[in-house]
Order: sequence, then structure tokens, then C-alpha cells
Amino acid sequence: MELIPESEVIRRLRTESPWWARPHRVGAQFADHRPRAYLPELLALVRERSVRRAVVLLGPRRVGKTVLIHHAIAKLLEAGEQPGSIAYVSVDLPLYMGLSLERLLELTAQASGHAVRWVFFDEIQYLRDWEIHLKRLVDDHPDLKIVVSGSAAAALKLKSRESGAGRFTDFLLPPLTFAEYLDLTGFACRPNMESNGKVSVPDIEALNVAFVEYANYGGYPEAALSPVVRADPSRYIKSDIIDKVLLRDLPQLYSIGDTQELNQLFTRLAWNTGCEVAMDRLEKEAGISRNTMKKYLEYLEAAFLIRLVHRVDLGAKLLQRSNTDKVYLTNPSLRTALFAPLGADDDGMVALAETALVAQGFHLSREVHYARWKDAEVDLVMLDARGMPERAVEVKWSDRYVDAPEKLTGLIRFAQQHGLTDVEATSRTRFAERAVGGVRILIEPLAVKAWRVGAIQEISK
Repeated sequence: MELIPESEVIRRLRTESPWWARPHRVGAQFADHRPRAYLPELLALVRERSVRRAVVLLGPRRVGKTVLIHHAIAKLLEAGEQPGSIAYVSVDLPLYMGLSLERLLELTAQASGHAVRWVFFDEIQYLRDWEIHLKRLVDDHPDLKIVVSGSAAAALKLKSRESGAGRFTDFLLPPLTFAEYLDLTGFACRPNMESNGKVSVPDIEALNVAFVEYANYGGYPEAALSPVVRADPSRYIKSDIIDKVLLRDLPQLYSIGDTQELNQLFTRLAWNTGCEVAMDRLEKEAGISRNTMKKYLEYLEAAFLIRLVHRVDLGAKLLQRSNTDKVYLTNPSLRTALFAPLGADDDGMVALAETALVAQGFHLSREVHYARWKDAEVDLVMLDARGMPERAVEVKWSDRYVDAPEKLTGLIRFAQQHGLTDVEATSRTRFAERAVGGVRILIEPLAVKAWRVGAIQEISK
């Protein structure tokens, strides 16, 4: 049996970078997609050469990392960069197995006929010890800008932080925000940001219909745009995203033996998204030991499937021995993949709508908490650098509190305790401003709040 010659590798590398033969053109399958809102931020890192660092593009499966890479390449080409200096390599191809990044780079230079100044290694997790290879490339090639990406978010994050200190810059691409979803689907009644900072909405009922659709289907670009995927989300999202993470990515990375146990735990947490979970009760009901439960939760967070939000008390102090956390899916449409879609008036929609709102900011560095004490609670609390409350939000999918704001007792009590003059609450359809006990409550529809948090104006804040 003959060995595959490296000339075949070179032939394949040329097909992966079609702009070498057709300058200024990436593949139509990428050019036809509308760029995600994160393209300018990634492009800034791609062009940054004053700091010698590789960019590690993190993110869950199917959120558009490969498409984003090709949009960045298209921008470099539009700016007049030499086509032969830009290379794309999909590391997961069997043809490349056994080749180091260094050797792939050498063959890429041969294939392009130019000195490579940008190289994009996709699906990097398929290369054993990729982080060691990457660190060496960064050190040995000061004029080379390297971007790597992959779908095993947990693996990339773990190895990037362990081995890439001072050499790698992580860039997290989250699922679609609500603002992006409206743009991608061409929604005609998008909210408008006025010059005074307020938001106007042409048709709040239509926006709510879009928000419910987003909560059920909108986290992934293909699911958002494909009627076929919407018709059978369990087949697409569950098998192609959830199962691959739970049954392949995590077991390989963390040597998990009982994948069925992990799968059942995730299903239970998905059902309870947006709710407070008592960990001792969860351990008992699931039959999982405390240490194992702790590891499973760490795995699921690292894989960007869930986020645990920790509790503070009335004094905004973190409870060091708290047995409870709130659990949120990082993408609300994961619930639809496991269970039935929810309508606007279904019981579970309240928690799913809150999940959709909180998910808008999971990619940001700011940490979110919730407050609960003896007889009241506040859904979302943001602390400043000193650990003092600077924002408090009560999430409602109802208009009843617009006319009865005094019933927002936990929000008002928390604001008074910490001298917050302004706090926020959401409604279903109404904007309002109310004052109770010296506290001003700014109320806007939950869908508008989700749009505002996820809009491009907010991404960098």
C-alpha cells in the first residue's frame, strides 16, 4: 500500500484557500452569509501585530466560527492584502493527520508560493497537544499572525488557559443574540435606539412573536434561518450539538465513564433553566455524589451548555456555603431540542424568557448574580469592582406590575438597602417609569431589554 505523498497535501491546501487562484474571493458558502456582529472585534485582533499572540476562537458548536473566519479573510482581501499571504487549514481533515502545525505551515507556504502572514487553523482540537505546537509557532514566527478555532469549547478553554498564558488571546463567539437574530431573519419591526438613549418599538406584539421564536429556535444561525431545522430541532440541535458535546467532547477531555448519567443530569438542568436549584436535593434525586456532581457542573459550564449564577443576600454578600444556585442554559433553544417548543402563554415561557435575556450577556466578562433572603428576592444583580450593587433587575413576562409597582417588594427593598435610586424591571408589552419609596423603577418589555443587551452597541461594554 502506497503512502500518501505530500504533493496531495499541497493540492488539498490549495483548495482550502481558493483566493490564491481567484484573488479577493472566498467560497460562496461563506460569502453568502451575513456577517455576525462580532466580525469587527475579531478582525481587530487578527490585524493586531504589536503584541505577539495567537487568537483562540472559542465557542459552542454550530454558532458560525468557520463562517466568521472566512468573513475575516474576506476583509483582509478587500483591504488589499496579498492573497497568497493568507491561508486557511481545516486541521480535522484525515489527510493532515500526523502533521504538526509547523509542517502544515511549511507546506502551506509551498502551496501558496508566498510568505504566509496570516494562517487560520480550524478545528484545532483534532491535533494532539495543539497548544504546545501553537506556543512554539508563536515564539518562532514573530511575523506570523495565527488564529485557531474549534468546536470543543471546553478543551480549547482548558488548554488555552493552562499553556497559553501570555501567548494566546481567547475570543468567545456566543450563540446568536436576539439583536443578531432580528438582523439575520430580516425582521421588519426592529427596535430603534433614539438619540436620548430610549428605545422605540414600531410593533411590540410583532417583536414578542419574534422573541418567542428566538427563545425556541434562534440561538444557532442555521436553526434561525432554516424551516427544516425548525420542524425537527431535536434531530438537528440535539444530535449534532448536544449529543456530540455530552457523548464525545466531554468524555474524551475529562475521561467521563458514565455518559448516560451526565446526559440525564443535563436534561434535568435544561428543564429547570431559569430556576433556583438546591444542590443537595439534586445530588440525592440524581443519585450522584457531591464531588462527581461538582465535576459534572464544571464540565457543562466549560462546554458552554449551562451557566450557574451564584446567590447573594440582602447585603449583597456572596454566600460562601450556599447550597443553591440558579441554573441557565447558555442558549435557550437548547431546551426546545430536548422538549417541546413553548408558546407565549405556556407556563414554562416565563423561565425560558428569563433564560433568553440572561443569555444575551454570558459572553461578557461581567458576572451576574441573583439576590435572595428570608422573604424576597431579585432576579439579577450586577456588582461593581468593589463588590457593591450597581444594577438590579426584576425579570417579568407580564404587564401587571406596571400598574402595581409596589408589589415588586424584593427589588424595592434591595434598592433601599443599597441606596440605588434607579432599578429596572421588565414587562411583556409596556414601557413605564414608576417611583416607590424613593426608588425609580424603569420598566420596559422583556424583548426590548433582550435586544438592548445583545445589540452591537452593548457588546463591547
